[in-house]
Amino acid sequence: MLQSLRDKTSGWIATAILGLLVVPFAFFGMEQYLFQRNDTFAAKIEAPPTWWPSAPAMWPLTMLWQRDEISAEDFRAAFERSRQQQRQQQGEQFDPREFESIGNKRKVLDTLVDQRVLAMTAARAGVAVGDAQVRREIEKIPAFQVDGKFNPQRYQLALTSQAPSRTPRQFEQEVRDSLQQSMIPAAVAETAFVTPSELQRLLRLLGEKRDVSFAMLPPPPPDAGPVSAVDIQKWYDSHAADYRVPETVSLEYVEINGATLPAATAAADDDALRQRYVQEKSRFSEPEQRLASHILIKVDPKASAAEQKAAEAKAAALAQQARQPGADFAALARANSDDTGSKAAGGDLGWVAKDVMVKPFEDALYAMQAGEIRGPVKTEFGWHVIQLREIKAGKQVPFEQVREQLAREQADADRDRVFNDLTGKLVDQINKNPTTLVPAARLANLPVQTIGPFARGQGTGIAANLALQRVAFSESMIEDGTVSDPIELGPNHSVLIRVAQHTQAHQLPLAQVSQRVIASIRGDRAAKAQAAIADKLVAQVRAGMPLKELAAAQHLAASDVPAVPRGAPVPDKLTADAIFNVPPPAPGKVSPGKTILADGRAVVFAVSKVIPGDPAEASADQKASLQQQLSEMAGADDVEGLVKALRKRTVVTIAEDRL
Repeated sequence: MLQSLRDKTSGWIATAILGLLVVPFAFFGMEQYLFQRNDTFAAKIEAPPTWWPSAPAMWPLTMLWQRDEISAEDFRAAFERSRQQQRQQQGEQFDPREFESIGNKRKVLDTLVDQRVLAMTAARAGVAVGDAQVRREIEKIPAFQVDGKFNPQRYQLALTSQAPSRTPRQFEQEVRDSLQQSMIPAAVAETAFVTPSELQRLLRLLGEKRDVSFAMLPPPPPDAGPVSAVDIQKWYDSHAADYRVPETVSLEYVEINGATLPAATAAADDDALRQRYVQEKSRFSEPEQRLASHILIKVDPKASAAEQKAAEAKAAALAQQARQPGADFAALARANSDDTGSKAAGGDLGWVAKDVMVKPFEDALYAMQAGEIRGPVKTEFGWHVIQLREIKAGKQVPFEQVREQLAREQADADRDRVFNDLTGKLVDQINKNPTTLVPAARLANLPVQTIGPFARGQGTGIAANLALQRVAFSESMIEDGTVSDPIELGPNHSVLIRVAQHTQAHQLPLAQVSQRVIASIRGDRAAKAQAAIADKLVAQVRAGMPLKELAAAQHLAASDVPAVPRGAPVPDKLTADAIFNVPPPAPGKVSPGKTILADGRAVVFAVSKVIPGDPAEASADQKASLQQQLSEMAGADDVEGLVKALRKRTVVTIAEDRL
C-alpha cells in the first residue's frame, strides 16, 4: 500500500497540484513570516501611491501604499494636552472620569488622524516650508516675546522649562510640520468667497424692519372651578414624573486640599534653592547671540551643476561687493536676496542664538568676527552671504534674580509631594478597611465630614461637582458602602467619599399630592382659556377685522409700532422673534400671530408691512466685516468637506486596545 501511495504522488500531476497549492500559501501565509513586526501604533493611516490613486487595498499591492502611524506615545501626549485644556476651561466642573471615556479618546484620536492625513496630503503634493517662514511664525508667538518683540533668551528658557524640554531644532520642526499640514486647508479656506448678490440679500434681511400692531391680554383670572376625582386621577397618571421624589444620597467624605497642607506655606530653604539653581543652571543662562544679516541666492538642491555654479558665482560676486569700503549691505540684500522673509528689511535676521539656523549657516556665523562678511556659504536653500554686525556675549543669570521663581517652583514641588504622599497613605489605610473613613482620616489628621441628602444635579459645595456625583450615584458605591478612590476636584484637590445613606427614587401617593394636582389642573385650564381667547382674536384679525377695534371692544390697549428693527425686544424678545417669523403680509392684508408669556399673559400682534433693509445704510467696514465672517464660515465648511474627502481616500486602522 505504501508503494502504491508513493507511485501516485510522484508523477507530473502531483507536482502540478503541489505547485498550484504553493501559490496561495506564498501570497497569504509567507508575509506573516517575512514581515513580522510588533505594532505599537494607536492609529495607522495608509494611502494609495500618487501614481496609482485607485490601487486596491489588498496584499501585496498594499506594499506600494504610503503609510503614517500615530504612536501610542503621540496619542497619550495629545490626550494629556487636551486634558489640561479641558480642566482650564471647565474648572470645578471638569470630570476626569468622563474625560477618560472611549468616546472622548476617539475624538482626540480622530483629530490627530485628520492632522496626519493633511500632512500626508501636503507631503505627497510637494508642499515645503522654508526656514524664513518658520522663523517668522516663531517670532509671532507671545510667549517668546519681551515688550512685543521676539527675545532669543525668552525663547530658550521657555523651551527648556517645558515638560519635557525641547531644543530649538525640535520645536522648529514641530512648527514646520504644523505649517506644512495647515497650508492646504488654509489655501482652500482662502478660496471661499461671498458673491455681491449674497451679501446684498443678507444685508436686506438683517436690516429688515416691520410695522406691527399688538395688544396684550392680562393674566388669566384664577380658575376656582371644581375638579372631579376622575380628572385628578387622569392628570396624576399622565404627569406621574412630576410627582416623584428623586434618588438621593448622603455622604461621608475626607477632603485633601494641597493648598491647605502645612508644606504649602513652609519657607523656602536657601541652600536647597541654590542646589536646585546649580542643577538647572542651563535654564538661567543667556546664550551668546549674534546680530546678523544675509543675502540668499536660492538654488534647488536638484539643480544641475551649471546652475549651482552660477548661483555660487553670483553669491561670491555679491560678497566681494559687500566687502568694498562704503558698501551698503542692506541695499545689496534688498536688491538681490531671494529670502522673502528678510529681503525687505535689508537681509536683517535679528539676534540669532545657537540651534536656530541650519547647521552650515550657524557654523559659519559662529566662526566669524564682528564686522566680518563671509560667503558664499552653502545650505540646503542655496548660497548665502553673511554679515555679522555685532556679538552679544552669553551670561549667567545670577541666583538672586531667579530666587523667587525657584522658590515658587520648589513650593509647588513640595506641595505636590506632600499631597501625593498623604493621598497614598490614605488609600493604603482605606485598602485595609474599605468600609470606613475614620482610621484613614485619623491617620491624616483630617476630619470626616458629611453632606446631603442631595439629588443628582442638586448638590451644593463639593456635592455640586459632576465627577463626585457620578461616583456617589454609581451602583457599586451604593450597594457596597465602600470608600471611593480619590476623586479629583482640581489640581492637588481630591476627595474620598462613602455613601452613608441612599434613598431610591419613588412615586409620591396621590393622597399626598392631591392639592398640587388640583392646582396644576386649574392652572392648565386657565392657560387654555387664555390661549383660546388669543386664538379667537388672531382668527378675527386674519378675517380682516382691525386689531385696534378688537382690542377696544375688550378694553385692551393696542399699540402701533412702525419700523420695528430685527432683534428689538418689542414688546419682549419672545414676541419680537414671532413677529419676524410670520410670513410677509399680502397687499392690503396683515400677518397676525400670538405668543404666551411666562407669566400667563398673551400678546396678539399683526404685521402690516415689511420694509427690507437698505444695503446702502451699512458702512464699508460693516460690509467688509460681514463679508469676511461669511467667507470664513464658508471656508470652514470647505475645509471640513476636504478632510472628509481625504479620509475616504485613505485606510485608517485604529488600535482600540492602545488608547
